[in-house]
Amino acid sequence: MPPPLPRTVLAVNTAQFLDLAQEAAMHGFSQRRPVDWLQEHLAAEATHYLFPTLVQRLTHRPEMPLQWRCQQLLTVSTGEQIWGLLDILPGTFDKLPETLDTASKKDIVSRIEQAVTVREWGERMAADAGS
Repeated sequence: MPPPLPRTVLAVNTAQFLDLAQEAAMHGFSQRRPVDWLQEHLAAEATHYLFPTLVQRLTHRPEMPLQWRCQQLLTVSTGEQIWGLLDILPGTFDKLPETLDTASKKDIVSRIEQAVTVREWGERMAADAGS
């Protein structure tokens, strides 16, 4: 039986987020941006947010560990907040500290629901650079 999915939102700084992305890359998790893309685009001094929404078990790949698929709200170098996904090991997620109050968590979930996706933001940035 998998551990229960936590119903919380966690805040991490850019260095912590890059460590999480690196761990996801090491395990070959599918829902992630390349670490070099994140290093290029994340605001260095920003806070980013993780909201677990799904227990991810790859039954067709039993060698893959159980993951928690988290919605993420990232602050990029333009100051915008964008939405994406990141798969995280439950044990790794459990080691991250709880720092947000209930009102802040509700606000972040609301912002996640309204944010443009990582893909949409990247396409817009590429189009702006080309014009």
